[in-house]
Amino acid sequence: MNRALFLIIIGLGGVAILCALGLWQVQRLAWKQGVIAQIDARIHATPVALPKSPDADDDAYLPVTADGRLIGDTLRVLVSQKTKGAGYRLITAFESDGRRVLVDRGFIAVDAGDVETPVADITVTGNLQWPQETDGFTPAPDTENNIWFARDVPAMAAALNAEPLLIVARKLTPSDSAVAPFPVDTSRIPNDHLQYAITWFSLAAIWLAMSALFLRRRRANLSES
Repeated sequence: MNRALFLIIIGLGGVAILCALGLWQVQRLAWKQGVIAQIDARIHATPVALPKSPDADDDAYLPVTADGRLIGDTLRVLVSQKTKGAGYRLITAFESDGRRVLVDRGFIAVDAGDVETPVADITVTGNLQWPQETDGFTPAPDTENNIWFARDVPAMAAALNAEPLLIVARKLTPSDSAVAPFPVDTSRIPNDHLQYAITWFSLAAIWLAMSALFLRRRRANLSES
């Protein structure tokens, strides 16, 4: 009898722990959805002038608009889009009101060839972003072929003699038909909490079923003996 009670405690305890983990993931899901909703609202808010002293925490995703000119070389960052395949983000220096910052102009296909940089005055409308795309496994840029493997803002700013400040363009006026906008959005923010919750609740159900089956077999064995 003591052994059966021990098995019941283990079974119910395991179910309780797994259900608690599932409920925690449900809470995390609600929290993450709230964060994403806040970011979405910020991304699509009314654009403001480029701040004089932007802060990576306070000004992340800040919508901005600025008039100026694209100048100098363009760096290509290798990326992939689900519907378009492999291609490059085009990063160009942008002069506005005596400042030189970086503009992510958008996406071109990997076989698009060279794309000229517009020489006319333009208006850039987009969002500030400090992407965290580099780690210890990110290859060094292939400067000979002008291929970068991540948006390393400080390194790109040094290469283009600009501030380490990136505007990800949502719209260029006049538009550049050769480059497709690749604006900031929340689709790439990971949100796997629902899958995690389902996994924990499924494990709880399996644990409960296995515990019940084990106890049933033990009872049957005791009845036969």
